[in-house]
Amino acid sequence: MSSTILIIDDEIGMCRSLSELLESSGFQCLYSTNPHKALLLLKLHNVALLILDVRMPEIGGIDLLKIVKKTYPDLPVIMITGYPSVENAVTAMRYGALNFFRKPISFEDMEKEIITILSSHKKRNPDNISSAPPALISLNKAMNEIIEIVKKVAATKASVIITGESGTGKELIAAHLHYKSSRDKKPFIKINCAAIPDNLLESELFGHEEGAFTDAKKMHPGKFEMADGGSLFLDEIGDMNLNTQAKILRVLQEQEFQRLGGHQILKTDIRFIAATNKDIPTLITNSCFREDLYYRLSVINIHIPPLRERIEDIPSLAKYFLDSFNSIYDKDIKGLDSAVSSILSFHSWPGNIRELKNCMERSVIFCDGDIIKQEHLPSQYKNLESKFYTHEYGQARAKNDKELILNALMQSNGIKHKAAEVLNMHRKTLYNKMKKLGIE
Repeated sequence: MSSTILIIDDEIGMCRSLSELLESSGFQCLYSTNPHKALLLLKLHNVALLILDVRMPEIGGIDLLKIVKKTYPDLPVIMITGYPSVENAVTAMRYGALNFFRKPISFEDMEKEIITILSSHKKRNPDNISSAPPALISLNKAMNEIIEIVKKVAATKASVIITGESGTGKELIAAHLHYKSSRDKKPFIKINCAAIPDNLLESELFGHEEGAFTDAKKMHPGKFEMADGGSLFLDEIGDMNLNTQAKILRVLQEQEFQRLGGHQILKTDIRFIAATNKDIPTLITNSCFREDLYYRLSVINIHIPPLRERIEDIPSLAKYFLDSFNSIYDKDIKGLDSAVSSILSFHSWPGNIRELKNCMERSVIFCDGDIIKQEHLPSQYKNLESKFYTHEYGQARAKNDKELILNALMQSNGIKHKAAEVLNMHRKTLYNKMKKLGIE
């Protein structure tokens, strides 16, 4: 059975022509000029890949991408636009797009892209990945302080709120707080407060009795019941409405609740962990977040710095994602060439670790050799190449290399070959760089 591709573009001509071309290549296509119909079409059909226009009325393609990825995180997405910019392309990558095509589209290039992406995703089996999180390792001082806090706090029942930009790894920290605690054999339940409409969020959290509302055909246990004895991770809690916040506060205080439409008081033993990319004090000032709930949740407050403030971690994160996607896509890629390493080190990563992960996934999918080269990167990153030949870049590069090497040496207690392993670099390359930079 052929794969179904959904096209969302406000130009009917683009929808029809792209649909006809893809169908002539053996795909099934759906399209709509109304971006608000995207989620309905995704719900009704088994869509294998989504093509989104960037500029559309009412809701832009990147905003729609954010919404789609909350519900369908593994759905491959390609963005298209008649108004290209590196900023838009990188933003799309930040929120989960695998590539970005400029109109008029080279259909041959897009067809190759789609075929490669879909053939790779058929092999993907995320269920084989362990639920236990990967180790927290960093060369960054601020991150190492956070890791120590996590180790100390994990053993307690204290509520924790994790803040930081989107994509910085807040869910990973939450997972460590659970799996490094005595609750690790109990459930770790996650819920994205921004991905569920307000009228359904309470039912998801509290559960409901049969007949509690029109569609309540049978009793449904909520996340509070499912998380009993374990941990509940409330992601994007800054998006929760005030009414639901008040009810959450009661559960925090009393450790008890009722299902919607029910009368029975249910007891629960939950460790609450919350996260947000929003400024909660500002939300409190604007009467958008309850101050009492914030103080209940923030017994411990952990702030994750953005990736641009911990660039020394980029090589090890890239290596981790490379190894992960090698396993998922059954490949044996050894590493990155020097130009790719430079691009990764000097890109500002507005989408943080999530953007780096998406970049590495796309690169692994399209690399058929042993080394990832510039040609395997999403097109928007190739456009960054020219800046690597300026005088300013040369100075910045030398300063950055020196900092990375010194941090790696400190991490490895001065043992050079171990520092080379930390940097994902051949030891001879490290020795040459040290000599050039005057590092003894």
